[in-house]
Amino acid sequence: MKTPAESEARTKAEARAESEASATATPLDAAAAALGAARDHLLALQSPEGWWKGELQTNVTMDAEDLLLREFLGIRTEEDTREAARWIRSQQAEDGSWANFHGGPPELSTTVEAYVVLRLAGDSPDAEHMRRAAALIRGEGGIPATRVFTRFWLALFGQWSWDELPVLPPEMIFLPRWFPLNVYDWACWARQTIVPLTVVGALRPVRPLPFDLAELYAAPGPDAAGPTKPSRRLRVPGWDEAFGALDRALHVYQRRPLKRLRETALRRAGDWIIARQEPDGSWGGIQPPWVYSLIALNLLGYDIDHPVMRRGLAGFERFTIRDETGRRLEACQSPVWDTVLAMIALSDAGVPAGHPALDRATGWVLGEEVKGPGDWQVRRPGLPPGGWSFEFDNDYYPDVDDTAEVVLALSRAAGPDARPAIERGLRWMAGMVSSDGGFGAFDIDNTRALCRKLPFCDFGEVIDPPSADVTAHVVEALCEQGMGDSALCRRAVVWLLKAQEPDGSWFGRWGANHVYGTGSVVPALIAAGVRPEKPVIRRAVSWLERHQRDDGGWGEDLRSYRDPAWIGRGASTASQTAWALLALLAAGERGPAVDGGVAWLTAHQRPDGTWDEDHFTGTGFPGYFYINYHLYRLVFPVSALGRYVNRTKGSGS
Repeated sequence: MKTPAESEARTKAEARAESEASATATPLDAAAAALGAARDHLLALQSPEGWWKGELQTNVTMDAEDLLLREFLGIRTEEDTREAARWIRSQQAEDGSWANFHGGPPELSTTVEAYVVLRLAGDSPDAEHMRRAAALIRGEGGIPATRVFTRFWLALFGQWSWDELPVLPPEMIFLPRWFPLNVYDWACWARQTIVPLTVVGALRPVRPLPFDLAELYAAPGPDAAGPTKPSRRLRVPGWDEAFGALDRALHVYQRRPLKRLRETALRRAGDWIIARQEPDGSWGGIQPPWVYSLIALNLLGYDIDHPVMRRGLAGFERFTIRDETGRRLEACQSPVWDTVLAMIALSDAGVPAGHPALDRATGWVLGEEVKGPGDWQVRRPGLPPGGWSFEFDNDYYPDVDDTAEVVLALSRAAGPDARPAIERGLRWMAGMVSSDGGFGAFDIDNTRALCRKLPFCDFGEVIDPPSADVTAHVVEALCEQGMGDSALCRRAVVWLLKAQEPDGSWFGRWGANHVYGTGSVVPALIAAGVRPEKPVIRRAVSWLERHQRDDGGWGEDLRSYRDPAWIGRGASTASQTAWALLALLAAGERGPAVDGGVAWLTAHQRPDGTWDEDHFTGTGFPGYFYINYHLYRLVFPVSALGRYVNRTKGSGS
């Protein structure tokens, strides 16, 4: 048995040997070691059922609105309030504000909602953190300058007048599908939110808070703390006047609606809402339609003991995270997306088809295929089902992006038993092409922009037009299946070529931002046969090289969605560095840019094999709502390092 001194000497000798080996290791050795550690960490995260799921982190409005929902329904508990308030306080910035993403600027509506629930939790308006928040709110224009959704919540509690909110009547449920502003003109996430809101806005409930919010109004006159900020909704001369007149007319109708028509509309809207509740109790697996649907149904007479309400409230438990920082809610969950990205990453890392982890994942993914009807059939009534959705339960809204990545993952990892599901997925995905040859996420030709111009719509994107990243993933999946020469794929490639920005990049709809768009499109174009020396690829490569940071990584701040000065600029992150590398490697690049990106990943890897990534790199609504996918920091570096290591070994370099 060794003495402590002998053990210590051996430990030091081993450390010295490892240090010497590290000093003489080639970049390929370092990348291979980083890949091995990251691959093993990813494998260890798989659930026994076969899926992967990282936390989907957003901002504190999820937690604030959860408490407001519970207050409205009379079920808010002291423990939930205390723990949620602890989390919300931990996210407050030094200036008193709350932001919509890590390191972001103050966000007025988010700050107001956080402030209100901290008042509910018992925080005194005279407390230092509350005074700072109130001062910032007043300086930004106060409650009148918040978004419509925030003032909608305040109206529920008597802190804002219903008469001062835009009107969307429940009678819109009767509009035929060809008529402008019918519910299917809205993107699926907006559609599911707007229908219950028409119910709530028609019934105009008020359940007062035990306090008022006088301290959140800017002082009038020349001594005001700051100007009232204009709405962030896109304003278009002519249209604004027309929709303003429409809103005034709807306010008149709201005061004296046709009684029988209104009652029938409310019943129809209620039936529409109930028909779309998922087995887990959610609506679409996402927070906004979930909370508004519960409020609407409660107002229509469904008490909290009704099975629909019980299921809806119980479903939040799976979305709730409790840890040492408090209690917080995920706005959504991404197990299908995370699982297929993990499968692709492991394949890139050299894990062979037939590996137990990939077999378990394949079995679980095959079980998640959406085989029933959904809202997508409104525009494609003859298209059989066969897609996949993002969440555990979202059978009404499979999406093209997930389906494309499922096809890619199953093509690499699954055996012949998966062939029928792959073919159904390809058929469904092909049927979801829009008339211009591109692909949106959930619907076909969901491009009618009138929805954006309504006074109600200042909260984010409300339509689902084709995007470069989704279209690129479809192209890659088609090429993986040997369909690169099909007319469907050729049209999609043309769409992508036309969508390239003048600077050589592509806009990223579902990830931040031009780094994501470019990282998605370049591999797809190469897979489709576009040669690396073609101008479209050279412009993209040049854009990535120009925007590489001095430390070797890539990063793009989410402010780039509103301020072009931020495009391609931001702190380096693991996921965005990996996206850039995936594009450069696909284009056949060898040299300082690739070497620098790989070196950044190897230098910033944690001892456990993953990476830290506080910055948000996912997008919900460009300019409004953002996501930190906690698994992005791992799956994309595994893919990038895997492709780099395998290519470099294969070339003998």
